[in-house]
Amino acid sequence: MGLWTFILLCVLTCAGLPFSTQDPNDEQCLTQLSLSIQDPDENLKNWTKTTFSNPCQGFTSYLQGATCNNGRIYKLSLSNLSLKGTISPHLSNCTNLQSLDLSSNSFTGQIPLSLSSLLNLAVMNLSSNRLTGTIPPQISFCAYLNVIDLHDNYLYGEIPQQIGNLARLSVFDVSNNRLVGPIPASLGNRTGNMARFNASSYLGNKGLYGYPLAPLRERGLSILSIVGIGLGSGLLSLVISFSAVCMWLRVTDQKMASEQEGKISHIMPDY
Repeated sequence: MGLWTFILLCVLTCAGLPFSTQDPNDEQCLTQLSLSIQDPDENLKNWTKTTFSNPCQGFTSYLQGATCNNGRIYKLSLSNLSLKGTISPHLSNCTNLQSLDLSSNSFTGQIPLSLSSLLNLAVMNLSSNRLTGTIPPQISFCAYLNVIDLHDNYLYGEIPQQIGNLARLSVFDVSNNRLVGPIPASLGNRTGNMARFNASSYLGNKGLYGYPLAPLRERGLSILSIVGIGLGSGLLSLVISFSAVCMWLRVTDQKMASEQEGKISHIMPDY
């Protein structure tokens, strides 16, 4: 009888526990993110301090663009909302975040290094913004990343080699930036079951080279060839023109000499 009483007490105790608890880190994450965002079209009207203190109830979210999982923010999708400002480094406080989509806005500034501490992150889509700076190599710390989409920004520098070590990476797009240098072999020559990325992932970066784009040597030769053809054509035209002038002068001289000789022979008497 004592055993059944103990079991009943345990069941009643567990039933009295809340389904989920709000993490204070999520509140700080959302608060700081809202402070770094400008929302001219007022698409985020319910992003208020009151809502930040309790954004989730189980799997239910009270914030536009946020998805909850057991009381935690695990997905932020704020794409195409005409948002401006910078990407808050405090996003790293949303430690349960698995998907971050801020695409098709007008965010400026750099990609925060602190995003590398989002160890559960699987999707990072920051495309079609106005981001500058380099791609942080620390992104490779997010070992679960499946998607890195950074196309149509103003990113410069080289593609970090470490990104090629992300075994789960299936989508990688850095097209239409200002990147330079070689495409890391760890990305261009992926083997085994790793996803391979074609040239469209890198187009629009004049300084990038290496497979699947053309190697640097071929690009250099093509430029030299164009210059050589131009110079060769000009030189050939000059040689032909000079030769024509020389031939005309020679023919003219011979004609004049012949005429002069005829005049002299006509004047001289016969002996």
